[in-house]
Amino acid sequence: MKFRDEIITSKSNPTVMRVRSLTEKKYRDEYGLFRTDGVKLAAELFSHGIVPELVLFKESSKEKILSRIGEKFPDCDAVVLSDAVFDRVSEEKSPEGIICEVKHLDNHGKIATINKATLFFHVNERIILLESVRDPGNLGTVIRSAAALGANSIIISSDCADIYNPKTVRASMGAIFGINVLTTEDLALTVTELRKAGRKVFAAALDRQAMALDRVRLEEGDCFVVGNEGHGLSQAVLDVCDAKVFIPISVGAESLNAAIAASILLWEQKRQLG
Repeated sequence: MKFRDEIITSKSNPTVMRVRSLTEKKYRDEYGLFRTDGVKLAAELFSHGIVPELVLFKESSKEKILSRIGEKFPDCDAVVLSDAVFDRVSEEKSPEGIICEVKHLDNHGKIATINKATLFFHVNERIILLESVRDPGNLGTVIRSAAALGANSIIISSDCADIYNPKTVRASMGAIFGINVLTTEDLALTVTELRKAGRKVFAAALDRQAMALDRVRLEEGDCFVVGNEGHGLSQAVLDVCDAKVFIPISVGAESLNAAIAASILLWEQKRQLG
């Protein structure tokens, strides 16, 4: 790593102010950057071969972190902040002492041309779709579950939470660095095109016409789409799916959290298809 000579002691330092601003979406978009906080995310970032634009260390924790992560550190710029300044910048309740400033990822993009985008997917590539999942913690949890349970890609509507929100990144526990995330302006059209490509798309919905998940026989290429935490899926998306499914739960229980529901659907797909 290439450390700058000085230790930053001013909260108004331009580097400090830029990194702090990355908690807000408008600045993440403006700079094309996002941030990770903590040793775990830094190690995952490096393990995926992603080189940060800048690594910030807490002065009192620098040597401990360098010895802990060791050879995984890439060749990139680094700077040391005084403890007081670092604690002001950190998003962690108990800062571990490392923050990475990272360019937007190559495996995250927008579906600009639906027909071309569907050709990108291999016939056996597993996909889960999300509509209007607004909570960044939920989105990050789905990303984590998708990576753990064999999904290759996630397609999200443009009104979902920002994938670069620090809460999304943290909840993904680093899975966000290795899975494809595509954003679409028209999820209903995306579902239609996936079906034209030969896939079945199942809507997760509490509906009289819905089938219980344990009665659905899945095939490779089948997809699930999960909706908003409070309102579920839009009628436009429901209308273009092949069928509706629900997850049986105890009588009188509240409906499942969107991230939990998505995780169960992914687990069932993995259980049936391996």
